[in-house]
Order: sequence, then C-alpha cells, then structure tokens
Amino acid sequence: MPPCSAVPVVLTAAERHRLKKLAYGHKTPHQMRQRATVVLLAARGRSNARIAAETRLHVDTVRTWRGRFAVGGLPALADRKRCGRPARFTPVQVAEAKALACQLPAETSVPLSRWSCPELAAELTARGITDAISASTVRRWLREDALKPWQYRSWIFIRDPDFRLKAARIMDLYARTFDGVPLGTEEYVISADEKTSIQARCRCHPTLAPGQARAMRVNHEYQRGGALAYLAAYDVHRAKVFGRCEPTTGIAPFMNVVTQVMTTEPYASAKRVFWIVDNGSSHRGKKAADRLTKAFPNAVMIHTPVHASWTNQVEIFFSVVQRKVVAPNDFTNLDQIRDRLQAFEDRYNAAAQPLQWKFTTSDLDDLLARLDRHTPDRREESSAVLAA
Repeated sequence: MPPCSAVPVVLTAAERHRLKKLAYGHKTPHQMRQRATVVLLAARGRSNARIAAETRLHVDTVRTWRGRFAVGGLPALADRKRCGRPARFTPVQVAEAKALACQLPAETSVPLSRWSCPELAAELTARGITDAISASTVRRWLREDALKPWQYRSWIFIRDPDFRLKAARIMDLYARTFDGVPLGTEEYVISADEKTSIQARCRCHPTLAPGQARAMRVNHEYQRGGALAYLAAYDVHRAKVFGRCEPTTGIAPFMNVVTQVMTTEPYASAKRVFWIVDNGSSHRGKKAADRLTKAFPNAVMIHTPVHASWTNQVEIFFSVVQRKVVAPNDFTNLDQIRDRLQAFEDRYNAAAQPLQWKFTTSDLDDLLARLDRHTPDRREESSAVLAA
C-alpha cells in the first residue's frame, strides 16, 4: 500500500501569530511549545519525518498533533479531558476543610495563632472529617478560593467620630472640589508630612554590586552616623515635590517647609492653597491651623482622620523614597543622605505624573458600610469609649 500523505496545514495570520507566541514564549509550558512548533513546521510544508527529526519527537507524536490541529484548530492543541482517578474526598469534606481554615485556631481550642496546611491536615484527620490527607491536598483546596490562613495583615479600627466627614473632604480635594464647589485654576492642593529618623549607617565593609546569580550584598554590621528627618510637600495635581532635610521634626521644621512652598510661585499669589496633613504633633489641631493661616492667609490646613495616613498622598511618595533611596541603608554620613534625597527629588520632579487616585467618596461609603456589617459590636464599643 502507498504511504499515507501528511495532512496539509494552512494557517491564518492570527493563528500564525498565536502559535509563534506559544512556541517562543518564556512562560509557555514545554508540551504546548512543542505542539506549536510542530504545527508551525507543518505549515511550512515539512514532512512528519523531518519534523520529528528537528524536534526530537516520535513521528507518531508529530502525526497526532498535526492531525488534531488540521481538524480542530488551536483549541485542539490542549489536552483532552480525562476521567482520571475517582475522587477520594467528597465536596462536603472539602467545604468543611475550607470552613475550618476560615476560623481562628483559638476559637477551636487549638493552641495556634495561625493555621498552616500541615496543621490543617492533621486537624481534619483528628476530627474525623477526613482520613489521612496530605498538606499539598489541603493547599490545593485552599488555592481554589484564594484562602491563605497562614498570612495576616494588621489594621486599626476607625475610632474618629468624624471619619467620614474628614476623609470625604480630602477625597473631594483630590477630585478638585471643596465644599461642593470646583477648585479654580488659582487653587492648589498640597499633601505634606515628615519621614522621621533616616539613619546614616556606615557599613563596616563595602556593599557588593549584584552579579550573575547573586543579589547585591550589604554587610550586616554598621556604625551609626546620626539621623535626620525628611519633610516633603507634594502638589497633588502638579506632581511636584518640595522637600528639605532637618535635624528633627517639630513645629519650626514644619513651618520651614511651608515657607519654602508658600514663598514661591504660583503658591505665593494663589487664591487658596490647601495643606493636607495628619495629626502629628507638628501640625495637630486648631492651633496649628491658626498658626498656618496667620503666617500665610491664603493657606488652609485640612487634617486627615485619626489613624488614617493612607488618605495622605505624600505617604505614597515616602514609600517610593524608602524603597528606591533609603533601603538598603548604606550612607557614610548625613551629608550623603541629604545629597541623595535632593538628587532623587530633582529626578522625580523631572518625570513625575499625578498619582492615579481612584478612591472616591462612593468607595468610602462602601468601605464604611462593609465595616458596619462585619463589626457592628466593635463600632458601638468604640463609640462608647469616645463618648466616655
């Protein structure tokens, strides 16, 4: 009998583009990369034997994937569904395992602070929910619902009675509105704060630059060279930073950065300049607001809610400074810190764009509603403490 001719493969432009991404993509699974390569070579008119020699696959494997693609196209390159081994655990057992993971161990009389997959597997067996079960099986179940009971995040419960009012005012200012009236072209919003105790840690051995298969190395031992504070005022809508280094924080250093901003244009002749600050001792309460207005009549101080520094955009700039300038801390003296911060400030101002702040007053109302639904007793407790 004459040998069977290879199935012809004709690709559209879209199919060729997709197959090339699969064949040469770094994140493509190895089997899918092989199948895409087979189809691409088949589209060039290569025989099955030649493709098998080039890809080091068996000729039957080449014939299989070439034929599947010719019949079903790109979807046919995926593995077909298989019946597999019968499930060992029932859906009820899986649901009970996830429910246990969503409880604090202390609430179930287990002397642990957090669940781990091995601990959950042992507890499921001890309670008779399942027979012997591996930690990897429990981890796979939890991954389906993105459950990670071994992780935790700290948070502070809202205890400012005027939280909604204060936070909404700041959200409106970010949206260029104040008391329901849009801001004019001669009105500006400044977000200001201090980054305290930036230490000069002179390492006992020089820092080693990164190399092949080696991260940058910073010596653990160091000598202290003092510390300073970095004060910054960030123009929210113009994405411009005004910073200065001071020996410490306080009223005088804060007023220094205010003066630095308010004596330059366009702020000196502006109609109003809103200063968003937290409740730190340098600018806390009505006295600080009066002091600012007395020094600069066109300045208006706006305080964030208590323990809500996340509403202050300058904190985002400080996080950038911490990651890109300060850490890992390796400075011989304080002058080197000042020079580095000033150079980074110039670099940032040259290319910065306003932050894409997406948290609005509607999101704020949704957040407060969720907190009321989940923790009503704690909300009443906090209100009672504040009232007392």
